[in-house]
Amino acid sequence: MTHPTPCPRCLQQEGGEAFLRTVEAYAASLPRERCVEEGLYQARLSACQGCEALYDGGCRYCGCFVLVRAKKKGLSCPHPHGSKWPE
Repeated sequence: MTHPTPCPRCLQQEGGEAFLRTVEAYAASLPRERCVEEGLYQARLSACQGCEALYDGGCRYCGCFVLVRAKKKGLSCPHPHGSKWPE
């Protein structure tokens, strides 16, 4: 799974990689019916990767981990100037 690059500083802290694995595991455990299709998920993650609001794997506008928010149906990009996610 491709995802936004986590903050190197956070990964250097003890437990940083374990925490990232926990977030990835949670995203992977979401019921399929609650998730967007893989192609849309990857497109959303790509949009997040290029966004100025991405910080340590989270969104500065909503506080969510993008690996999780981008995967869920019914959620949108919270950017104040309009969604950066594809429809």
